Amino acid sequence: EVQLVESGGGSVQPGGSLRLSCATSGFPFTTSDMRWVRQAPGKELERVAAINWSGSITWYPDSVKGRFTMSRDNAKATVYLQLNSLKTEDTAMYYCARGYVDGGERGQGTQVTVSS
Repeated sequence: EVQLVESGGGSVQPGGSLRLSCATSGFPFTTSDMRWVRQAPGKELERVAAINWSGSITWYPDSVKGRFTMSRDNAKATVYLQLNSLKTEDTAMYYCARGYVDGGERGQGTQVTVSS
């Protein structure tokens, strides 16, 4: 059974930081590209980071570039998303998913709320 379990979300003030984790099992993680996506209320799903199977290639949209960093630990079958300099518009449910662009399984999500 494929499982992706996100954690690390919470409530922070603008300018704050959080580190999200996604522990996985049930599929060949070490050969799988991964990504983080988010969805705010009333908005479409947005891809915010992606990483290839080895961790040598990452992608970010302009909206988070320089603030978010995705990484992975293949020994732990876990991906991470470091969120720095958070803005109110980063408020959303964050999900990790298998695959670099789209498709694949997705976890249940972890809520990130940025407010003063």
